[in-house]
Amino acid sequence: MTAGYRLEIKRSAEKEVAGLPKDVAARVVEAIRALGDQPRGPGTRKLAGAEGYRVRVGSSRILYAIDDGAHIVTIVAVGHRREVYR
Repeated sequence: MTAGYRLEIKRSAEKEVAGLPKDVAARVVEAIRALGDQPRGPGTRKLAGAEGYRVRVGSSRILYAIDDGAHIVTIVAVGHRREVYR
C-alpha cells in the first residue's frame, strides 16, 4: 500500500468539475479524493495514445498523471467521455 499521494488539480479541471451537475460533481470529487490513497485502484486504465491514466465515473472521465517519485497525482481534465479525450 502506498503512503498516500498529494492531489493537484489543474485550474481548467477545477472549472470542468464546477460545470458538472451537482450529483455528478459530488461523485467525481469523491473519486478524485480516492486517487490520493490509491492512484492505480480498481477501474483505472492507462491511456493508450498519451501519458497518464483515466478513471470512469458514470459517463464522466477523470484524466490524470502520476508522479511516483514525488507522490503527486495531477488531475488534468474532467468531462463527459465524448469530449474529455479531445
